[in-house]
Amino acid sequence: MGAALDMNLAALAAEPVAPYGSRYAPPPAPLDVRVPYTARELYTLFKGGEVEADQCEARLALAARARAAVELAIAEGLALLRKGERLPRLGYHLDDYCREVLDLGESSSRTLVNLWDALRARPLLRNAILAGRVSRSAALAVLPLAKRDAEAEWVERAATGSVRALRAAARAAGGEPEDEEEPWLAFAARTEPAEWATIDEALALAGRALPGSSRLERLEAMGQEFLGTYPAPSTEEVDPLRSRSFRPVGPRPERRDDALEQETDRWAHLPEVERWPAPPPRFHDAMTAREVDEGLRELARYRRGWDEVIGFSACAVRESRMHQLLGFATFRQYCEERLGLPARTLEQRAGLERRLWASPALQEARRQGLAYEKLRALSSLPEKEIASWVQRAHALTVIELRRRVAAEHERQMSAARQVTARLPLPIAAALAAAIQSVRERAGGLLPAGRCLAIIAAHFIETWKPLIPRRSKRQRVRARDGDHCTVPGCSHRASHSHHVDPLGRLGPDTDENQTAVCGYHHLRVIHAGYIKVSGLAPHGLTWIVNGRIWGPGRGK
Repeated sequence: MGAALDMNLAALAAEPVAPYGSRYAPPPAPLDVRVPYTARELYTLFKGGEVEADQCEARLALAARARAAVELAIAEGLALLRKGERLPRLGYHLDDYCREVLDLGESSSRTLVNLWDALRARPLLRNAILAGRVSRSAALAVLPLAKRDAEAEWVERAATGSVRALRAAARAAGGEPEDEEEPWLAFAARTEPAEWATIDEALALAGRALPGSSRLERLEAMGQEFLGTYPAPSTEEVDPLRSRSFRPVGPRPERRDDALEQETDRWAHLPEVERWPAPPPRFHDAMTAREVDEGLRELARYRRGWDEVIGFSACAVRESRMHQLLGFATFRQYCEERLGLPARTLEQRAGLERRLWASPALQEARRQGLAYEKLRALSSLPEKEIASWVQRAHALTVIELRRRVAAEHERQMSAARQVTARLPLPIAAALAAAIQSVRERAGGLLPAGRCLAIIAAHFIETWKPLIPRRSKRQRVRARDGDHCTVPGCSHRASHSHHVDPLGRLGPDTDENQTAVCGYHHLRVIHAGYIKVSGLAPHGLTWIVNGRIWGPGRGK
């Protein structure tokens, strides 16, 4: 074990060599020599003070700063990409471009875009971040108050203070930090056959009432409808975690004693992490959409390389509990104070790495170059099914892969008659309140599945008479899942596009129509940036940004 870990860390510690003469290209990540360590093995090795452990932690801290610097350069490019007709020329919404082209998750891309927008009015804070003086976590903590005359003061505090202290100071001064992470909970409830039939009908009906909605949104609609008729105590008074039907997903909100969270010098002995300024400006207003796209793709390759280092190292540090040995109360605190990144980002990356260690099929998919967001989608499948999905995953867009994996989960859920969903805390609280309301009316502790069936029956009774028959275009959109059918688009369909235009005597048939969002219909397809031909729904050929998708969606 020690030799294999040494091989990993020796390679990861190699000096990065950048082809364009800077240090922003990541070191190679030797995936073939990684082995699945157990938490006990890592803890034993790291607690023993082995030099490999220190190298692993130092490399993680450095990689986190390097990736953050590259991401700032990506944020600058995204800001330029949003100007003029650049995005329509590329055929994407901004969030879809980040996910499909740059392999950035929705949360990461949203954070980057919002941060860069906010920094336009905060030049001192922007320059401090670009120079590597202020970490992203610290910047987000002071962002609401670093304005105008107060900006210089808050920038200096962000450069030297801990993230926890900055958040406390910002709250005391009347601001709320921008990066407060909303907890997510997993809901699961088993049902009897009759109960499942009612719930399944209600979910389908909610889908008609809310075209293109997710299971999460449909469950929320059902719960809110029941609460509207049979109120329960305020959702703020309902703690879903007190029910066995809900469990935390990802990092839990820490409920440690204040003494553990007080600022200390326990990690003062750690070597200071080198500052990593963002790469020099690579974008300017005269660049075309293609040129901006090429620059962003190059930066994304560097980011992915650093992400490989982060994945292995973050998993090793978390599983070994090395952050505690270094004096940090929690992994969340370690991520924010030492690495300068949100804990959820590192938890997700470390969690995927742990799954990769245990999955030969995912390891093979990564060796084949499958993108991180696609690996995340496949990681939710049983091990025996992953290999059969890998080849399809290469050909599909990320959003289409997610939808097909979700459909597989729906099939499995139906077969097992078990309702499962991941819910943000406010929605989980509303659903828990609806279940509590059912139990109060029944005068007993009914199973969660039976409560949900009662909630579903009420939804059906209320909404079934109110939903009219679908129009022709609504039927087309429903046929296409109420999603935009442009490859890579994650947005709901609000329009129906005639493939062979009516103005050119094209027929007004279902086969000549496909569901699209308003942006793609009006700003992209009609502008000629994307072309489509063939017969819907499975015989369409799309030409998107020079790439042919077809016949059929996502082929």
